[in-house]
Amino acid sequence: MITTLTNAFPVWVLAASAIALVRPEFLTWFSGPLIPLGLATIMLCMGMTVGFDDFRRISRERHLVLPGILLQYTLMPALGWGLATVFALPSPLAVGIILVSCCPGGTASNVISFLARADVTLSVTMTAGSTLLAVLMTPILTTWLAGTRVDVPTGDLLLDTLQVVVIPVIAGGLFKWQFPALCHRILPVAPLAAVIAITLIVGSVIGTGRQQVLDAGVRLLLAVMCLHIGGFILGYVAGRLFLRRELAARTVSIEVGMQNSGLGVVLAQQNFVNPLVALPCALSALFHSVIGSVAAAVWRTGPTRTLPDSTLDERP
Repeated sequence: MITTLTNAFPVWVLAASAIALVRPEFLTWFSGPLIPLGLATIMLCMGMTVGFDDFRRISRERHLVLPGILLQYTLMPALGWGLATVFALPSPLAVGIILVSCCPGGTASNVISFLARADVTLSVTMTAGSTLLAVLMTPILTTWLAGTRVDVPTGDLLLDTLQVVVIPVIAGGLFKWQFPALCHRILPVAPLAAVIAITLIVGSVIGTGRQQVLDAGVRLLLAVMCLHIGGFILGYVAGRLFLRRELAARTVSIEVGMQNSGLGVVLAQQNFVNPLVALPCALSALFHSVIGSVAAAVWRTGPTRTLPDSTLDERP
């Protein structure tokens, strides 16, 4: 039952977004310190899920992991900057789409990888690696690509990323290491807790910016949608080109196409005066969930060309 509810996370995000546009007061109560607390909860759950073995696997299987992480921090930021320019988005919305494109892979990518019959172990390892690198890459890339539009507080972005992402992930890993029996009892509900948290975050931001979503209309929606469609397509093509393995290519596609939108929301709200910066980040969670689910359905029903060396080493 819990697994079914967790795997249906795109439905919850879509439903929350619809409710936020019609009756925003149902979700806007989840605001202020509750949003960074919600993200910290997601990252804590991730830390308990992956553990330190996945971080050690980054160096052991770097020939598969590092190309995927490199694509995460090159393709998506370039797409975000390009789409903000092509669609001539107003500065706050342009900064928002650039910010979310510079975020690491989202934890929901692990669920989509499972549903798509991709390489779940590689997905988890890539998410762990890109999350740790986010403390440097997200502030630096955002400053570089958006610094000409607004004043980007690089140091504050770095500190906030450390506080709401890296520290909770490490804390979750330590908890799993020190209290494995208790962690084993918590783990079945941890992914569902993460799904609930991201659903509330997305609903709150869309509800708060409801009028701006309606005013921005097609231009903003198309820009965010193209960001994730482009991420999935380019990630798959690059994965096939560099890794030459079907399952690895699917995994890279999912990792590149799905961002940690919750981190984007928190960084936007805590570091930029204009609340519109957070709006593309919230819409990002909606679009990557829907697009990821469609991709997973296509891959799941199609033939799976599994190669003997297409996955990482088996988990210990």
